[in-house]
Amino acid sequence: MIQCVIKAETDQWSRILQILNVNSFLLDYTDFWGRNDPDMLEVGNGNLTLEQEHSHFGLWAMMKGPLLMGTDLTKLSKEQIAVLQNKHLLAYNQDPVVGQPAKPYKWGINPDWTFNSTYPAMYWSGASNNGTMVALFNPTNSTMKMTADYAEIPQLESRGCYDVTDVWSGKNLGCKEKKVEAKVMAHDTAIFLFGKECK
Repeated sequence: MIQCVIKAETDQWSRILQILNVNSFLLDYTDFWGRNDPDMLEVGNGNLTLEQEHSHFGLWAMMKGPLLMGTDLTKLSKEQIAVLQNKHLLAYNQDPVVGQPAKPYKWGINPDWTFNSTYPAMYWSGASNNGTMVALFNPTNSTMKMTADYAEIPQLESRGCYDVTDVWSGKNLGCKEKKVEAKVMAHDTAIFLFGKECK
């Protein structure tokens, strides 16, 4: 008897990019009444870097997919546990008021609405009970400067000034006007929460 075992290998970076790309075109079907399932989380599995785990968990949470952990929790590092316990992303994913997920507002390297599993959408935003969440995703192999330009983000006023929090560090960045810039490492995602408007 011959057995054939098919392994999905979802703990590989290339597969995570493929899933992210596909799901970026399905987000109109996500709300309180239904969730897309981009597959289980692979934080702590395979050879993912911390930057890749940031992107994986952050974007899965913002797409409002079910956050199913598929790893041995006793083997996680403090940094990986911090990723999985990020209070801002968990609050966004489980928002009791806003059911819709974050969506791409600009693709970046490719023209908007380009289906590409190597360079999926890079600029994401979504409303929440706590403010607007914005993700700057860098799928390239080198650090790049990225900008959250309020004029491009549907939920923000182009000339607005907002109280901004760095989601990964939890640090309040104060009032930021018109844009927020960040140096984003290869395969990492900078995520900001834009709260109340500042006067």
